[in-house]
Amino acid sequence: MVKIVRKQVLNPSVTLLEVEAPRIARKARAGQFIILRLDGPGERIPLTIADYDREKGTVTIIFQKVGLTTQLLADLSEGDCIQDFVGPLGLPTELPEGARRICVVGGGVGCAIAYPQAKSCHAAGLEVDVIAGFRSRDIVILEDEFKAVSDHCYIMTDDGSYGEKGFVTVKLQELIDAGARYDAVIAIGPIPMMKFVSQVTRPYGIKTIVSLNPIMIDGTGMCGGCRVTVGGKMKFACVDGPDFDGHEVDFDELMNRNAVYRAQEAEEKGRHDCRMDQLAHELIGH
Repeated sequence: MVKIVRKQVLNPSVTLLEVEAPRIARKARAGQFIILRLDGPGERIPLTIADYDREKGTVTIIFQKVGLTTQLLADLSEGDCIQDFVGPLGLPTELPEGARRICVVGGGVGCAIAYPQAKSCHAAGLEVDVIAGFRSRDIVILEDEFKAVSDHCYIMTDDGSYGEKGFVTVKLQELIDAGARYDAVIAIGPIPMMKFVSQVTRPYGIKTIVSLNPIMIDGTGMCGGCRVTVGGKMKFACVDGPDFDGHEVDFDELMNRNAVYRAQEAEEKGRHDCRMDQLAHELIGH
């Protein structure tokens, strides 16, 4: 059982919780995740470690309210406890040997996962560019935090209400065309975004690391629910990832697998087709 020591509402649908978990904080590295369960009958959900403080013994998670468990999690207050909080799980991010300049690309709530990547690279003395994309100004998160751990930080919004107008891929292509020589690009966000980022970098042979989010249950490789196809081979995101080579991931298969329970979810909550869902279906169709 872990206690919540800090709660911050980042926007109407995204919440930050800092919890006391000293054993996890001692071992956590960028790219790893935890699995939590609110109470005995509750479901297990994976959340990426957004930050950690080894001295304080705390771990930070940032999540979006998308289902019952995340809604209940967001309803908790400072001083409340979470029954199960297990980690760190998965493999930490590994950059190419000798890397000097990195571009970290985050989309929406995926920026919560992109932040520890940028922070880790910055702490290692690398030159870090950050491209963070959001639908509009009202859902921008972690801007100050990104600026503190990057050499250049670009905020993109679909509607142009803040930062620069356009998708993150537009800015990435612009920077590459301007002569940016990246040793690696780390892309984290909606599956279509990661797919498009990988398509931008492929012609230049830029190592592209993506963090995948398949359906996950136990986080130990036993259930096989999080299997993904990478380079024509089956991998388990929980033990082989969650980071993979974006140029080898079968993104269309991943989108199909993530949608397997959508009909049941629609029956429970009423149908909701978000912008990224619509784009995913269009991609699969092509």
